[in-house]
Amino acid sequence: MTHWFHRNPLKATAPVTFNYYGVAAGPAASKICSDLRSSRARLLELFTDLSCNPEMMKNASDSYFSLLQGFINSLDESTQESKLRYIQNFKWTDTLQGQVPSAQQDAVFELISMGFNVALWYTKYASRLAGKENITEDEAKEVHRSLKIAAGIFKHLKESHIPKLITPAEKGRDLEARLLEAYVVQCQAEAQEVTIARAIELKHAPGLIAALAYETANFYQKADHTLSSLEPAYSAKWRKYLHLKMCFYTAYAYCYHGQTLLAGDKCGEAVRSLQEAEKFYAKAEALCKEYGETKGPGPTVKPSGHLFFRKLGNLVKNTLEKCQRENGFIYFQKIPTEAPQLELKANYGLVEPVPFEFPPTSAHWTPDTLAAFDLTKRPKDDSTKPRPEEVVKPVKEPDIKPQKDTGCYIS
Repeated sequence: MTHWFHRNPLKATAPVTFNYYGVAAGPAASKICSDLRSSRARLLELFTDLSCNPEMMKNASDSYFSLLQGFINSLDESTQESKLRYIQNFKWTDTLQGQVPSAQQDAVFELISMGFNVALWYTKYASRLAGKENITEDEAKEVHRSLKIAAGIFKHLKESHIPKLITPAEKGRDLEARLLEAYVVQCQAEAQEVTIARAIELKHAPGLIAALAYETANFYQKADHTLSSLEPAYSAKWRKYLHLKMCFYTAYAYCYHGQTLLAGDKCGEAVRSLQEAEKFYAKAEALCKEYGETKGPGPTVKPSGHLFFRKLGNLVKNTLEKCQRENGFIYFQKIPTEAPQLELKANYGLVEPVPFEFPPTSAHWTPDTLAAFDLTKRPKDDSTKPRPEEVVKPVKEPDIKPQKDTGCYIS
């Protein structure tokens, strides 16, 4: 398969000790704080551990999130929030806007930010797997599922938890609804790339492949439009990726639509469809160069040298030559001046996010444990004092070497 996907960097965070001297009284409360500290540190380690797999990630994230829920939800499952929701200040950077963090004294902010990183991990895991030279069928399914899981997490954060924040996200920050929407749609589009590769491998009908490619191009276009009002300084590279993938899969759609037209003895229209595929492929090729030259978050690569890109170029060229040859020998049909309208609808293979829910509150949280936290013993709050902007160190992500036939690095 050997796909190539753009990836923004992981979010970085300041350490959290969960030390509440005088507030957390008794062994049960101290144990909760210790478990929160260790499970958070473990989860952060796994984000950059190349040996981590989805099962390990789920176990580690569930462990931390179930403990964190005690800082958010009341134990009697009422709508009332936990008294501990605002006890801790959390700092997180953003995927697009460098290392100056956003900070909120709110456990919901921590839940969303860490959940966001878990979703990013699934996309990066899928990217590493999809970039392998000889990917197996089971690995392709794992790529597909990981991208759907990531889409489900981003969707759940956007719909169910972002509205609960007391302080709304600023423009261009990760927790802004349109950025989350762009991530959801990109994950769906990339998962459909896997579906298209499978359909081609199994020699499914060109009509189905064309429809899937058209739907995928529309996904990329939708994600690009979602980001259109952001500052180019931090969104340009990501948008170049989305635009080039839109052009790339539009070329795919016209290429396979042309095969369908040829099979229906509409050779003149087939030639015109392939000419349009050639035009969009050339656009994608130009955008590949621009992507490589654009500064911003994400890897520095040359997508046009990648196997997935070169294969389409050869397919478009060979199919166009075949259509022109057939028209010159058999059909003698006039080639339309207008490209055929792609009004294609895929009935199979469309990707929906896997529904996601955070785990329930850990059984370690009991009324007695919660009662052991005495907020009246908190030291006088000094959070109102102005503090200098703190730089949080970026996450050192593993350096993934390219496969010998890919021509690029997979982030």
